[in-house]
Amino acid sequence: MPLSVELQSLVDTHDDPFMVIDKSYTIVAVNVAFAQSYKIEPSDVIGKHCYETSHSNSKPCNQMGEDCPYQQVFDFKKVHTCLHVHHDKCNHNHRVRVTAYPLRGRDGELYLGERIQELHTEEDSTENGISMVGVSPVFLRMIEQLLYAAEGNAPVLLQGETGTGKELAASFLHQHSKRKDGPFLTLDCTVLTESLFESEVFGHEKGAFTGNIGKKIGLFELANSGTLFLDEVGELPPIMQAKLLRVLESGEFRRVGGTQTLYADVRIVCATNRDLLYEVKTGNFREDLYYRIACITISTPSLRERPEDISLLIHALLNRINQTRNNRICLTDEALAWLTKYDFPGNIRELRNILHTAVASCHNRHIDLEQLQHVLSPETFSLTSQPFLKSGMQAVKKEELRSQGQQSLVAMEQEQIALFLKQFSGNRKQVAAHLGISVRTLYRKLNKYSIK
Repeated sequence: MPLSVELQSLVDTHDDPFMVIDKSYTIVAVNVAFAQSYKIEPSDVIGKHCYETSHSNSKPCNQMGEDCPYQQVFDFKKVHTCLHVHHDKCNHNHRVRVTAYPLRGRDGELYLGERIQELHTEEDSTENGISMVGVSPVFLRMIEQLLYAAEGNAPVLLQGETGTGKELAASFLHQHSKRKDGPFLTLDCTVLTESLFESEVFGHEKGAFTGNIGKKIGLFELANSGTLFLDEVGELPPIMQAKLLRVLESGEFRRVGGTQTLYADVRIVCATNRDLLYEVKTGNFREDLYYRIACITISTPSLRERPEDISLLIHALLNRINQTRNNRICLTDEALAWLTKYDFPGNIRELRNILHTAVASCHNRHIDLEQLQHVLSPETFSLTSQPFLKSGMQAVKKEELRSQGQQSLVAMEQEQIALFLKQFSGNRKQVAAHLGISVRTLYRKLNKYSIK
């Protein structure tokens, strides 16, 4: 049934993509912005079901367990907002915020008007060759929070387990902010002594200390008009916390050994795997510094919270590994199914290391269950392959598994770093890029594992 002229005119006034859907889930109108964003002609989608066009599903989203505005609009006549992943004609993913409105036609017929606000597309999600991949609700909420934070200049605190991609999230925030043309610099707070902290952050003048032969520009000054990412900020000792607080409050600092007061316009993004509020209560972290860096707090979810993203991450990581090694290796269905049920105590970092090691030891084009058993410890593999563990025993075994998984992760990291140092003839920058970490993080790992 053709849409009334009044409703079609309303649809066409929207700058964002907009569609109108009837009670049978059929698209009855779209605007020009929708056609341009999804690279289609209006005639390609009008008359088709919304769940087929936007999601490539065979039935409505609310029957697939997804958040869908249909019921809120047609049953309760309410506006409803949710996060979705839409697909365009070129099979690219669009992470979007959907706002649905009840609309009335000239004859009184009720329609669902859907405004679609782009969070970002699949092509926008790659930073330095590494993708932020996911369609799970917790992942989409994190993306929405990062994009919201990117609109301003307030300090951001990223909290999450080790290996959940906090540095990638910080880089994503920077790349989508007004500071994207400025520098993005990283400081690993776990490797700094007091004197090294001041020198790294504030810089030093020539002759500031014994053995100093020249002036050094600190990271705070180098990050002017950009973003400074403080990784594992919860590891800073109290005296360094006080020095950091002073520069964050005013933006003013002096190089070590200098007398001139300098100023830099820097946005601070911090990350930690600790509960900083608990650290504040126990006296291990300054309360005033906490509230200075945690204006916006964003959680980076663990892989256990986003199991539907595991297969997507495996596909993206394997593609990257294959490109760098000029391979075409894939997982068997059984190996993929096993990995999607694994607990991943080391999160995305552990998944990446498992795939790196499995590819390195693969002598054909397929990684099977037997190869995964060699990559992980036999105990880890056998425990996670037992579906019949009772609830009490399962909790104990999972804790054992987490400990074993962490040990396995460390061993894999050591092996992979040594392998890539040899492969790239000791070029730290190439090794860091291949592992998907910063050069500073690589140096920290070299020191941690005593790799020369």
